[in-house]
Amino acid sequence: MTASYDEANPFAKILRGELPAHKIFEDEETFAFMDIMPRGTGHCLVIPKRPARNLLDVDDEALSAVMRTVRRVGRAAMKAFEADGLTIQQFNESAGGQVVFHLHFHVLPRFAGVALRPHTGEMENQEVLAENASKIRKALENEPEG
Repeated sequence: MTASYDEANPFAKILRGELPAHKIFEDEETFAFMDIMPRGTGHCLVIPKRPARNLLDVDDEALSAVMRTVRRVGRAAMKAFEADGLTIQQFNESAGGQVVFHLHFHVLPRFAGVALRPHTGEMENQEVLAENASKIRKALENEPEG
């Protein structure tokens, strides 16, 4: 059994506008934004707007909406950075590697021969994040919804 959802988690605060984020995409059900501690160029996150601690407690409708956005943002991120591939990561509970307890999917454009950077806790330059978000938003303009 998992613990309950914490309304004070950083992603809930982003959704309420209490913390800043470099937004990439938003619809009625989901929100996508740049990871402030990226493990690679274009690393971004997709979350449901509905409270869900992780994959173990999210309802089917919210999960479906999130996965549609993951695919759409993933395609746009690959195009924006001319990536060779894409890694999607999702962690559940502390033992599973989860750090922020609001369901989120990491969308990581990948490049042949380039390893992911380790998670050091070091924040990326805000100008770099803003520029990368802009590149993905531009690529999304031509990305179909389905």
